[in-house]
Amino acid sequence: MSVLIAATLMSALAAATPVPRAYRVVAIEYAVPAKLLYAIALQESRAALGKNVRQPWPWTLNVAGVGYRYGSRKAAYFALNTLVKSGETRVDVGLMQVHWRFHSEALGSTWTGLQPWHNLRVGASILKDCFRRTGNWTLASGCYHSMTPTRSANYAASVSQLLTRVAL
Repeated sequence: MSVLIAATLMSALAAATPVPRAYRVVAIEYAVPAKLLYAIALQESRAALGKNVRQPWPWTLNVAGVGYRYGSRKAAYFALNTLVKSGETRVDVGLMQVHWRFHSEALGSTWTGLQPWHNLRVGASILKDCFRRTGNWTLASGCYHSMTPTRSANYAASVSQLLTRVAL
Protein backbone atom coordinates (compact mmCIF):
# COMPACT_ATOMS: atom_id res chain seq x y z
CA MET A 1 0.00 0.00 0.00
CA SER A 2 2.76 2.51 0.92
CA VAL A 3 4.45 1.84 -2.44
CA LEU A 4 1.22 2.80 -4.23
CA ILE A 5 0.89 6.00 -2.17
CA ALA A 6 4.54 6.89 -2.81
CA ALA A 7 4.13 6.26 -6.54
CA THR A 8 1.00 8.42 -6.62
CA LEU A 9 2.78 11.25 -4.78
CA MET A 10 5.80 11.04 -7.07
CA SER A 11 3.53 11.15 -10.11
CA ALA A 12 1.68 14.18 -8.75
CA LEU A 13 4.95 15.99 -8.00
CA ALA A 14 6.32 15.21 -11.44
CA ALA A 15 3.13 16.50 -13.06
CA ALA A 16 3.13 19.76 -11.08
CA THR A 17 3.88 22.85 -13.11
CA PRO A 18 6.72 24.93 -11.67
CA VAL A 19 6.13 28.65 -11.19
CA PRO A 20 8.23 30.50 -13.79
CA ARG A 21 10.84 32.99 -12.59
CA ALA A 22 8.95 36.12 -13.71
CA TYR A 23 5.99 35.23 -11.49
CA ARG A 24 8.25 34.55 -8.51
CA VAL A 25 10.05 37.89 -8.96
CA VAL A 26 6.85 39.92 -9.35
CA ALA A 27 5.23 38.07 -6.44
CA ILE A 28 8.09 39.16 -4.19
CA GLU A 29 7.84 42.76 -5.45
CA TYR A 30 4.12 42.93 -4.63
CA ALA A 31 4.06 40.60 -1.61
CA VAL A 32 1.58 38.18 -3.19
CA PRO A 33 1.84 34.36 -3.30
CA ALA A 34 3.76 33.31 -6.43
CA LYS A 35 1.72 30.13 -6.85
CA LEU A 36 -1.52 32.09 -6.70
CA LEU A 37 -0.31 34.71 -9.18
CA TYR A 38 0.69 31.97 -11.61
CA ALA A 39 -2.55 30.03 -11.08
CA ILE A 40 -4.55 33.17 -11.90
CA ALA A 41 -2.49 33.68 -15.07
CA LEU A 42 -3.19 30.06 -16.01
CA GLN A 43 -6.89 30.60 -15.40
CA GLU A 44 -6.91 33.80 -17.41
CA SER A 45 -4.74 33.15 -20.46
CA ARG A 46 -3.55 29.55 -20.60
CA ALA A 47 -2.96 28.10 -24.02
CA ALA A 48 -2.03 24.62 -25.20
CA LEU A 49 1.54 24.91 -26.43
CA GLY A 50 2.10 21.24 -27.10
CA LYS A 51 1.19 17.84 -25.80
CA ASN A 52 0.35 18.24 -22.10
CA VAL A 53 1.89 21.74 -22.04
CA ARG A 54 -0.36 24.56 -20.85
CA GLN A 55 1.04 28.00 -20.11
CA PRO A 56 -0.26 31.53 -19.82
CA TRP A 57 -0.07 33.24 -23.22
CA PRO A 58 1.09 36.89 -23.14
CA TRP A 59 -0.68 37.97 -26.32
CA THR A 60 -4.20 36.98 -25.34
CA LEU A 61 -7.17 39.30 -25.65
CA ASN A 62 -10.67 38.56 -24.45
CA VAL A 63 -13.29 40.72 -26.10
CA ALA A 64 -16.73 40.70 -24.49
CA GLY A 65 -16.22 37.10 -23.38
CA VAL A 66 -14.54 35.73 -26.52
CA GLY A 67 -10.86 34.83 -26.27
CA TYR A 68 -8.27 35.48 -28.99
CA ARG A 69 -4.65 34.39 -28.98
CA TYR A 70 -2.15 36.09 -31.23
CA GLY A 71 1.21 34.79 -32.40
CA SER A 72 3.09 37.95 -31.45
CA ARG A 73 2.88 41.06 -29.33
CA LYS A 74 2.69 43.14 -32.49
CA ALA A 75 -0.36 41.23 -33.79
CA ALA A 76 -2.14 41.55 -30.42
CA TYR A 77 -1.21 45.24 -30.30
CA PHE A 78 -2.78 45.93 -33.69
CA ALA A 79 -5.94 44.08 -32.67
CA LEU A 80 -6.13 45.88 -29.31
CA ASN A 81 -5.57 49.28 -30.96
CA THR A 82 -8.33 48.59 -33.45
CA LEU A 83 -10.71 47.61 -30.66
CA VAL A 84 -9.90 50.60 -28.46
CA LYS A 85 -10.15 53.05 -31.38
CA SER A 86 -13.57 51.61 -32.25
CA GLY A 87 -14.75 52.36 -28.70
CA GLU A 88 -14.72 48.78 -27.42
CA THR A 89 -13.75 48.77 -23.75
CA ARG A 90 -14.77 45.22 -22.76
CA VAL A 91 -11.30 43.89 -23.44
CA ASP A 92 -9.09 41.84 -21.13
CA VAL A 93 -5.41 42.17 -21.97
CA GLY A 94 -2.33 39.95 -21.73
CA LEU A 95 -1.10 37.27 -19.36
CA MET A 96 -3.24 38.45 -16.47
CA GLN A 97 -6.23 39.48 -18.62
CA VAL A 98 -6.34 42.95 -17.11
CA HIS A 99 -9.60 44.68 -18.00
CA TRP A 100 -8.94 47.68 -20.24
CA ARG A 101 -12.00 49.70 -19.16
CA PHE A 102 -11.12 49.59 -15.45
CA HIS A 103 -7.33 49.49 -15.61
CA SER A 104 -6.25 51.27 -18.80
CA GLU A 105 -4.42 53.90 -16.76
CA ALA A 106 -2.37 51.24 -14.95
CA LEU A 107 -1.76 49.34 -18.20
CA GLY A 108 -0.53 52.52 -19.87
CA SER A 109 -0.58 52.36 -23.64
CA THR A 110 -1.93 49.44 -25.62
CA TRP A 111 1.70 48.50 -26.40
CA THR A 112 2.83 48.68 -22.76
CA GLY A 113 -0.23 46.75 -21.58
CA LEU A 114 0.92 43.80 -23.68
CA GLN A 115 4.45 43.79 -22.26
CA PRO A 116 4.48 40.58 -20.18
CA TRP A 117 6.38 41.88 -17.12
CA HIS A 118 4.31 45.06 -16.99
CA ASN A 119 1.06 43.13 -17.39
CA LEU A 120 2.14 40.77 -14.62
CA ARG A 121 2.89 43.71 -12.32
CA VAL A 122 -0.50 45.30 -12.98
CA GLY A 123 -2.17 41.95 -12.27
CA ALA A 124 -0.17 41.54 -9.05
CA SER A 125 -1.20 45.04 -7.97
CA ILE A 126 -4.87 44.22 -8.57
CA LEU A 127 -4.51 40.96 -6.61
CA LYS A 128 -2.82 42.80 -3.74
CA ASP A 129 -5.64 45.38 -3.67
CA CYS A 130 -8.14 42.52 -3.54
CA PHE A 131 -6.26 41.00 -0.60
CA ARG A 132 -6.36 44.34 1.23
CA ARG A 133 -10.15 44.37 0.74
CA THR A 134 -10.79 40.74 1.69
CA GLY A 135 -7.95 39.79 4.04
CA ASN A 136 -7.89 36.31 2.52
CA TRP A 137 -5.99 35.01 -0.53
CA THR A 138 -8.78 32.70 -1.68
CA LEU A 139 -11.29 35.53 -1.53
CA ALA A 140 -8.74 37.82 -3.18
CA SER A 141 -8.45 35.42 -6.12
CA GLY A 142 -12.21 35.59 -6.59
CA CYS A 143 -12.18 39.37 -6.26
CA TYR A 144 -9.52 39.48 -9.01
CA HIS A 145 -12.20 38.27 -11.40
CA SER A 146 -15.39 39.78 -10.02
CA MET A 147 -16.96 41.40 -6.96
CA THR A 148 -20.22 39.56 -7.70
CA PRO A 149 -20.37 36.87 -4.96
CA THR A 150 -21.32 33.88 -7.15
CA ARG A 151 -18.91 34.73 -9.96
CA SER A 152 -16.16 35.44 -7.43
CA ALA A 153 -16.71 32.12 -5.62
CA ASN A 154 -16.78 30.11 -8.85
CA TYR A 155 -13.60 31.75 -10.07
CA ALA A 156 -11.83 31.21 -6.73
CA ALA A 157 -12.79 27.51 -6.85
CA SER A 158 -11.38 27.20 -10.35
CA VAL A 159 -8.13 28.92 -9.36
CA SER A 160 -7.91 26.67 -6.28
CA GLN A 161 -8.07 23.63 -8.58
CA LEU A 162 -5.21 25.03 -10.65
CA LEU A 163 -3.19 25.68 -7.48
CA THR A 164 -3.09 21.93 -6.86
CA ARG A 165 -1.13 21.58 -10.10
CA VAL A 166 1.40 24.32 -9.42
CA ALA A 167 4.71 23.84 -7.60
CA LEU A 168 7.22 26.40 -6.41
